[in-house]
Amino acid sequence: MKARECQNIEYKTSWHDKYLEWICGFANAQGAVMYFGVNDEHEVVGLEHVDKLMEDIPNKIINAMGLVPDVNLHEQGGLEYIELVIEPANVPISFKGKYYYRSGSTMQELTGTALTDFLMRKLNVTWDAATEPAAKVEDIDPEAIRYFLNAAIREGRISESARDESIEQLLRKLHLINEENGNLTLAALLLFGKDVERWNMTVAFRIGRFGSSHADLIMQDRIICPLIMMPDRVIEILRSKYLVSPIHYEGMLRKEPLEIPEDGLREMICNAIIHKDYTGTFIQMKVFDGYITLWNGGTLPPNYSVEKLMQPHESHPRNRLMANVFYLAGFIEAWGRGYEKIHDAFKAEELEIPVFEEVRGGFMATIKREKFMAIQKGQNVTKDVTKDVTSDVTKELTERQRTILEIIANNSFVTIPEMSLKTGVTIRTIKRDIDSLQSNGWLIREGGRKEGRWVLLIDKAE
Repeated sequence: MKARECQNIEYKTSWHDKYLEWICGFANAQGAVMYFGVNDEHEVVGLEHVDKLMEDIPNKIINAMGLVPDVNLHEQGGLEYIELVIEPANVPISFKGKYYYRSGSTMQELTGTALTDFLMRKLNVTWDAATEPAAKVEDIDPEAIRYFLNAAIREGRISESARDESIEQLLRKLHLINEENGNLTLAALLLFGKDVERWNMTVAFRIGRFGSSHADLIMQDRIICPLIMMPDRVIEILRSKYLVSPIHYEGMLRKEPLEIPEDGLREMICNAIIHKDYTGTFIQMKVFDGYITLWNGGTLPPNYSVEKLMQPHESHPRNRLMANVFYLAGFIEAWGRGYEKIHDAFKAEELEIPVFEEVRGGFMATIKREKFMAIQKGQNVTKDVTKDVTSDVTKELTERQRTILEIIANNSFVTIPEMSLKTGVTIRTIKRDIDSLQSNGWLIREGGRKEGRWVLLIDKAE
């Protein structure tokens, strides 16, 4: 026999009613062709009671699922077999109240979040397009609107004249108000809302600093704000408390870039926000000495894999309305280039590309902290700089500097004013000593002035 060309072809030696689940799954996916009376070697073995099957199979499919299949009878070498052509359905198909989906080589019963995602996708709606009857335009934060307009106008993706429009007019242009009932969408309330937690209790972005294990939590933050402002807020907190900014000089110009390429990091944060399943749990970023993980709930779209994401691909955001606003603000691209941008950002700084994987019902990026670890080992982490102007400073420690190191060893969160009190010298003198200790590789600052901590490079300080 010659099989019809199709992405999914199944060969069965006989018919069983259990195959109705398969037909449901194929109709919900990409369709298929099933041959009955044919073995796995594509050899025709024939069927008994063919005339009855030719009547029963289409009737069972129509009665159970409302599908009208294409059922054909064929003959080869005196043996008869049946060809059943299942077209992909435009609407969700259920069998006995259950929804099945063919994914790869497996047939899955869809439940929970997977079922919700499937139903919305089939109906061409997304979660963020749902409306909230209790919400009013007064629940929108004008500051968040101004923040968006400044970014979008700067990118040239929205006209300057948008500043003269009312909040309601702008939301309508962004399709964030349902034209049928006039209600605000969940996208509008999470992107620009004054109280985003009122509309979704898992909207927060959680960051934690861990020691040697997941059980060793050192400090944490829970960032809650309109989602359009979330990437900047997260970067701000990471810079002030969790990540290091190695100091180097280009000529006489002092540079303090984040240890991780900010463009790539921002892209990953934006992806986590717009692709998150907001019916699940929080976005979680865990910062360890050697690596960082960024996890958001929600699996990849059907027929997508991590490998496909690393190649040119179409963009399929889970929350389309949110993604459109992020695009207009210039935070993401609309052509599925996000992972290419991440790759290029890390490659430009000769850093290892993050690892992406589906895990625990969500999507996770793992980022190595190569610069942080190099600093801890006393290695040079800057490339292509002219000269470190502090390189000629003596590496001999004064008695006061040794005292400062001892204070830090006992309390990594000690402040400069506290060190001033303990040593009996001015804050300015302490700052000068700290600069010298940092420049010569005795310690580093992880995070900013207010909420960061000192990291003593033990191998050098001993």
